[in-house]
Amino acid sequence: MESTGSQDSQEHLEIEVKFRVEDRCLLQAKIDQLGAERLSEVFETNIRWDDGSESLKARQCLLRLRKESGGKALLTFKSPPSIEDEGFKVFNERETEVCDGEEMAAILEALGFRPVQVYEKERITYRLGSVLLCLDRLPFGDFLEIEGEKQAIQRTAERLGLEWEQRILDNYLALFEKLRSSMGLPFTDVTFANFGRHPSALMPSRSYEGI
Repeated sequence: MESTGSQDSQEHLEIEVKFRVEDRCLLQAKIDQLGAERLSEVFETNIRWDDGSESLKARQCLLRLRKESGGKALLTFKSPPSIEDEGFKVFNERETEVCDGEEMAAILEALGFRPVQVYEKERITYRLGSVLLCLDRLPFGDFLEIEGEKQAIQRTAERLGLEWEQRILDNYLALFEKLRSSMGLPFTDVTFANFGRHPSALMPSRSYEGI
């Protein structure tokens, strides 16, 4: 879809924050108590694509093909906004569902892209008012993503008893890179199998700020 200017770009902004989850069951109970609607529960295999020189990564862009349990596939492109936001994770996002993930992968390869990194997660998605809550289990820990308008995000975090100062603005791959660097992990694919072979990396109480 072709952009028609700043207003169109504004309509495609993804605004969110993350929180590290220490007690998943307790947080799920709080979400249920607030009356959130449970939308889906899926296992995701996310594949990051780039060209040979990884120029997308250098531009802080992400080209992702996501395959979900149940057969759904999504193609996503993210790019930084024109103005950086220090309080929230904000990206321009374009996303569309594709009917054939394997064929989409073949198209990306034909265009000169290649799969460079895989990351897996289990995701439960809720809707609470105007925000989406994504309760994620990654190989290195549990997290909650809150996505929506800025005021609604902060208000929801407060209702869930989350400390706003503890919010995380990094994406999951950036968090993993910090962990991989600090622990000298020998792999780049963020899969449950890889972490299962390196149990020392599974540290539920680890702080992800400043790793």
